[in-house]
Amino acid sequence: MPHLVILYTGNLEKETDMTALCRSLADVMLVQHDESDKPVFPTGGTRVLAYPAAHYAVADDGTAGKAAGGSGDYAFVYLNLRMGRGRSPAVHKRVGDALLMATKAHFQPLFSQRHIGVTLQIDEGPEVFDAKHSNLHPLFK
Repeated sequence: MPHLVILYTGNLEKETDMTALCRSLADVMLVQHDESDKPVFPTGGTRVLAYPAAHYAVADDGTAGKAAGGSGDYAFVYLNLRMGRGRSPAVHKRVGDALLMATKAHFQPLFSQRHIGVTLQIDEGPEVFDAKHSNLHPLFK
């Protein structure tokens, strides 16, 4: 862990490079440090995954968007960062602000062309089961 999962409307698939967004957000995560100047996220545990929604309805009842001058073809991006417990509220805010800034920068060219909603949430909580098996971490020690 951490895992940043991005869900987005499929209409963005042809309009932006989601792999580039994933790489950008992973890079943002990897430069985050806590109050003791220790990395917040381990390189070997950082994952950013993006999934398009083939079927969706966003901010439209089928007629209101077009009547209001919109295209009715709205887009949405949901980012959910799941991280282990133990980071301070200040770290949560710094990480969230940095991820949101990078996301907004990525989509900036599209904001002038279409309507897009972006939501970023950070979750941490008690796991009811947490098992791991990986040979990735030793690569980055």
